Amino acid sequence: MDGFLDSFLTYVNIISAVLVVVCVLIQNRGASLSNVFGGDSEAFYTRRGFDKIIYTVTIVLAIVFVGSVLARLMLLS
Repeated sequence: MDGFLDSFLTYVNIISAVLVVVCVLIQNRGASLSNVFGGDSEAFYTRRGFDKIIYTVTIVLAIVFVGSVLARLMLLS
């Protein structure tokens, strides 16, 4: 049973890590051309729509990743 659980947690680690990286790269806050030269067009930014969904999904995936890493560490010891 431990072999199955270890394999499962390994796959969860890999998949959640890749998905966290993808979600972080999808978020394009401050990616406009004016921000490249130091200009900031917005003093306050509120996430709405798709940005808010991606932000929430990123947080959930990060929690899943950390949880699976901690579970795997507890399994190894």
